[in-house]
Order: sequence, then C-alpha cells, then structure tokens
Amino acid sequence: MSLVETAHLSADHAISRVIKGCWQLAGDHGPVDRKNAVADMEAFLDAGITTFDCADIYTGVEEMIGDFIAELRRTRGSAVADQVCVHTKLVPDLARLPDLRRDEVEAIIDRSLQRLQVDRLDLVQFYWWDMQLGNAVDSLGVLKDLQAKGKIGSLGTTNWDVADMDPFVQDGFDIVSAQVQYSVLDRRPAGNLAKWAATNGVQFLCYGTLAGGFLTEKWLDKPDPGFAFENRSLIKYRLIIDEFGPWERFQALLATLKAIGDRHGVSLAAVATRYVLDQPQVAAAIVGARYARHLPMTLEIFDVKLTEQDRLELDQILQQANGPAGDVFALERDRNGRHGRIMKYNLNTKPDDQTFGSINDDA
Repeated sequence: MSLVETAHLSADHAISRVIKGCWQLAGDHGPVDRKNAVADMEAFLDAGITTFDCADIYTGVEEMIGDFIAELRRTRGSAVADQVCVHTKLVPDLARLPDLRRDEVEAIIDRSLQRLQVDRLDLVQFYWWDMQLGNAVDSLGVLKDLQAKGKIGSLGTTNWDVADMDPFVQDGFDIVSAQVQYSVLDRRPAGNLAKWAATNGVQFLCYGTLAGGFLTEKWLDKPDPGFAFENRSLIKYRLIIDEFGPWERFQALLATLKAIGDRHGVSLAAVATRYVLDQPQVAAAIVGARYARHLPMTLEIFDVKLTEQDRLELDQILQQANGPAGDVFALERDRNGRHGRIMKYNLNTKPDDQTFGSINDDA
C-alpha cells in the first residue's frame, strides 16, 4: 500500500493530499451513527489522512471533530491530537450580508474554536453569497485581524473564481487556497482560475471529486434514476451529470474509468480522484468517506499512477462533454436556476433552513 501523499499550503501548513470531507455527516444527509463516525476518524488519522474538512454551516460536524480531538488528547496525548489539521469555513447567512457586523464575524470564529475544542483554526475558508450585498472586504478583513491575533492560521476561499478573489489578493490578503468543485465531470477550475492561481500562489482543495458517490462502481451500468434521492448531495451531483451530457455519456465515462482501474488493480473511484490530483494547482481532493470501512478504497488513490494512454482514453470522453461551463460556482450561485434552488442559504442562524425550491419549480 502506498503512503499517503502530502502537500504544503504554506511553509508551516502541511496537509494530506486526500482530505476527509465531512459534509455528509451533517444533519440533512440521512442518518449518521455519531459515535461510530467520531471513532472512525481515528482510523483515517492513523492511515495518514490527517486533514479534515468541515464548515460553520455543516450542522453538528464541527462538534463531532471537536469530540474526536478531545478524545485523542485524553487517550493518546496532545502530540497525537495536534497531528489533526482541520479546515473549516465561514459562510455568513445570505439574509445577514447587508448588515453583518465585525463582532458577529468574530463570534462565528469563536464558536468554531469552541466547537472544535482548539485554540487556533488551521484554515478558514471564506464565502460570500452575493458580492452585491454588504461588505465582503470588511468581513474578510476581520479574519485577517483574527489571523494576527493567533485565532486563525491560514486563509482560503470557497466557491470563488478569479473575479471574486483577485481584488482581495491585489489588496494584500494572503489567500493560500481555493476550495472548488473539481472532478472528471466538472472541470470548470481548469481554465482561467488555474492560470490565475498559479500566478498568485493559490492551491486548489477539490470537493465533489466522486460526485457524491456517482463516480463509483455502484452506478456503472445502472439506468437513469432521475432525481428521486434522499438527500441534496445526490440531487446536486445529478444536476452536474445533466450538465456533462446525457446519462449514456456518463455511463461511457464510468466504463472508461473502470477499464483504467482494472488495468491498475484499483477502483474506478481511485482513478477519478487520481485524475483530479494530477491537475495543475491541485493540492488535495476532499473525499466524503463517512466511516472507516471506506478507508481501503480511499487509500487506493495512492496506488495508481495514470499513464499517457489512460489520459488519452479519458480525454476522448471528456472532449464530448457539454459542460458544466462558465466560472466556478456560477451555476450554483444563480438562486433562480436549478442548481441554486436546492441550496440552503441561512444555516448559521436557521439550522433548519429550507431550500428556495425544487429543481422542477418554475424560475
């Protein structure tokens, strides 16, 4: 078994190149065995997956990771607990953007510190739903001040493209990372954003690399399920498949990934993730493995090196794709569109916030 690869977002910020994504542990993604989920985090850490991704708006998840860190301190000591690197986010509610106060921003950070039971947040990734509302510069400035106070290590962004990030970088903000949706299905970051990131020292932390589980053997040779799913994650990525092309093209992609995986003795999911890790500016892939039983398949990612032939076969399928096209998160940011209507926009103050509507609602 290969060792887990590592990367550096800055000189003193090392991460595992696979990050344990924890969105699927949030309250509206189906039943979660909290006790086992917390216990299984230790297996990921011991395997070398030291980095965990969460957010202030992932209901209950910061608390789970905090319990895990506290239990490590109690049973194995601070040296082991300090190996855990946590990336969280600050996503102010859409309804609060026009009048969000500086003290409220700091209060959200203090709440994350308390939930995670740490003295410093390794990385805070910032998002602002609508740049036309309120003062995003001022709010990110608060995070810069909190960084100087020692409450925050590094600053990153999430779901922003060049037009969103460049003004901050030009204004002197030290942004080390951009969390973006990136997969063989969704290659929106590969264009102008990747070029800009290379010039400005920003690396990608990529979510959606397995499209919520669609890029696994589970869906190979299966009929189109439509949109009857039990959680928003599956609906979100089913919409991305629609952008990519018809279900038949998606099946051709799965078959190609499977054939490549068979040649290397790994799963198609490992091939899909390896493809993303090999792209310019990609520091890590965020993989949403809930429990330790998913760990062996996750570690296969480090057992495969794609060949030129592998890439040529994938490119033949990818060149046929209709999309997704445009800037990172542009589809999702359109609150009247199919992608935007399934989002929840006010989870900080309303954990039970409802979506704007279904994918079939009239715009």
